[in-house]
Amino acid sequence: MIDSKKYFIQTQGCQMNEYDSDKISDLLKHHYNMSSTDNPLQADLLILNTCSIREKAQEKVFSQLGRWRKIKEKKPNTLIAVGGCVASQEGKNIQTRAPEVDIIFGPQTLHRLPKLIDNVIMDKAISVDVEFPLIEKFDFLPQSTTSKVSAYVSIMEGCSKYCTFCVVPYTRGEEVSRSLDEILYEVSNLSKNGVKEIILLGQNVNAYRGVRKRDNKSINFAELIRYISKFENIERIRHTTSHPIDFSDDLIHEYRNKKLCSNLHLPVQSGSDFILSKMKRKHTSLEYKNLIRKVRSIRPEISITSDFIIGYPGETEEHFQETYKLIQNIGFDDGYSFIYSKRPGTPASFENDNVSLDEKKKRLSKIQELIRNNSEIYLSKLVNSDQQVLVEGVSKKNNTELYGRTNTNKTVHFKAPKSLIGKCVNLHISKANRSSLIGVL
Repeated sequence: MIDSKKYFIQTQGCQMNEYDSDKISDLLKHHYNMSSTDNPLQADLLILNTCSIREKAQEKVFSQLGRWRKIKEKKPNTLIAVGGCVASQEGKNIQTRAPEVDIIFGPQTLHRLPKLIDNVIMDKAISVDVEFPLIEKFDFLPQSTTSKVSAYVSIMEGCSKYCTFCVVPYTRGEEVSRSLDEILYEVSNLSKNGVKEIILLGQNVNAYRGVRKRDNKSINFAELIRYISKFENIERIRHTTSHPIDFSDDLIHEYRNKKLCSNLHLPVQSGSDFILSKMKRKHTSLEYKNLIRKVRSIRPEISITSDFIIGYPGETEEHFQETYKLIQNIGFDDGYSFIYSKRPGTPASFENDNVSLDEKKKRLSKIQELIRNNSEIYLSKLVNSDQQVLVEGVSKKNNTELYGRTNTNKTVHFKAPKSLIGKCVNLHISKANRSSLIGVL
């Protein structure tokens, strides 16, 4: 039996995976009264929640399983479970390469983990479930008991955009939205637990199309934000990740809402219309720039961040320069940039990848340097300003300091009593480091 024993979860990938790991933790506590441990050597159940967005991330899965194999050799009764997108993509094939794995489950079947565990214990055989049931998992997950200042709320699953480079539609399924009622119930419970900030999650969060159950009315993303804003104890609302083609005027106008934070992560991937077309992004660079212009007309101080893929098949130096110029023109204050990674089964994987690795690395270095400079400029402009900061906890770098985030999602470290954790405070920004700020009360 596994009741009252310990589990260890290692999470790879995006915020969606972090949210799923939190839900897995809730499940194990609820069903088995298990407790978490930070030491895998002490765990009776090892869980790897995986990401398959890039090839490198996928290889990390098998490297980690190799390390866990040694633990299982010393403790044969240790159970090893693999969840997330790699599990969904590879299914039972994972065990061919990693026979130490006992359980394989997908993002949409994490709620069935207790049953999978029971099956392994009873049958002494591998237990696999990587189906795509619509969105039933939320009906079977216990309510979160988190008392953190900030909490994720998943409002939809999957993606129906089918960008040529992306594996998500194949690992998480098509876009399916939760009902308004279910989301508000979760937010209500989090609010009662003391949560002050809600971060709305989805592969394309602004594609949300939920239903209000009492009258079957369709609710869009902007309307959902307005509903959540009515919770008095919820002081801030954030969201990630958005897609440009679903960024409606209604959502843009919602940036007048004081509870909606002044930061927007809006992936563009490339500044070249030719490459955007090849990627099937369904928007141009000009349309993207117009979106940013409209948002800034309402929130001039807003932080704009993005994602960039470098070295997509067919990308010439001219195409790359268009991306470089887009970053310059918009002035993204931060971003995530990656070398194109071929993912099995995606349309792009069948294209001729004619950009050399050395050239990709050179281009990536130039982009990252530009983004770093932009970030430093943005942070330096905040020095000598007063910022409202939501205090999240004790700094991991210095236990004599607290940390929190500004409305624009910038981290601030400062000295103050721990009694301020969970509260919004006004801080004077005295210094800017490379990636964070120093503040004083």
